[in-house]
Amino acid sequence: MNNHDYCQQKVAESGTSFYYAFLFLPPEKRQAIHALYAFCREVDDVVDECDDPAIAVAKLSWWRQEVALLESPAGQPQPTHPVTLALRDVRQHFDLPLEYFNEIIDGMAMDLEYSRYPDFKSLSLYCYRVAGVVGLLSAEIFGMTDRKTQRYATELGTALQLTNIIRDVGEDARRGRIYLPIDELQRFNVPAADILNARETPEFLALMQFQGDRAQSYYDKAMDSLPAADRSTQRPGLIMAAVYRTLLDEIAKDDYQVLKQKTALPPLRKLWLALKTWFKY
Repeated sequence: MNNHDYCQQKVAESGTSFYYAFLFLPPEKRQAIHALYAFCREVDDVVDECDDPAIAVAKLSWWRQEVALLESPAGQPQPTHPVTLALRDVRQHFDLPLEYFNEIIDGMAMDLEYSRYPDFKSLSLYCYRVAGVVGLLSAEIFGMTDRKTQRYATELGTALQLTNIIRDVGEDARRGRIYLPIDELQRFNVPAADILNARETPEFLALMQFQGDRAQSYYDKAMDSLPAADRSTQRPGLIMAAVYRTLLDEIAKDDYQVLKQKTALPPLRKLWLALKTWFKY
C-alpha cells in the first residue's frame, strides 16, 4: 500500500460524509484532499483514542515535528508517516501553508485543555482551528480564482463544525464534554447536569433551536460569500454543505433529540445529495 492508498483508506474507514464530496474530483485533487482529511483524522484520533492527556500532548508534538519536516531540504531528516509523506507530494502541486496544519493541531490540543467553553467567542476559535482552516486548505485544493472564496471556506467550516457539535451533544456529554457555551446554557436556564444526565426539557429544546438557527446562519453567510466565478470548482464544498445542512434539518424536525440518539443520513441519500449538488453547479 502506497502513501496515497493509505490516506484514501483512512478517509473511507472514517465513514465521513465528506467522502461523497470527493468522488467527483479529478485524481490529483482527490489524492490531495484525501491526504488533508487523513491528516485531520490522524490528529483527531490522538485526542479521541488516548486516555492519558500527557501521552496525547506528546503525540501531537510529534505531529508538529512531522509537519515541520515537510519543508526539510534533501539530505536532511524527512517525514516518516504515510500521511505526511503524501502531503509532501501534494504540496508540490498545491499551496498549502504549514501554519494551517499547525493551527489544526492547535485546535485538537484545545480538546485536551478544555471540556467547556465560556462563550461563543472561545468556541468559534475552536471551530476556526479544527474546521475553518480545513476549509481554507480544501478551497485551495478545489481551486479558486477569487480570494473572497476564503471567507466562504471559513464560514462553511464553522457551519459544518457547529452541525457536528449539535449532532453529538449526547455523545460528547457521555465523555464528560459540553461544547455548548456556558453563558448560553445559563441564558436558557439549562444546567450542565441536564445535559450530562440526558434530561430533555423545554429549556434544552429552546437552547438547541438557538444553536440550530446560528448554524443555519453560518451556512447562509458561506453561500453569500462564495463568488460566482468559483462555484463550479468549489462544488465538493457545496456538497458538504448540502449533506450537513440536510442533516441539521433532520435534527430540527426531530426536535433536537440529540441527548439519547445520534442522527445520520443513509448513504444513498448522501449520494443523491452529492449528485444533485454536483449537477446543480
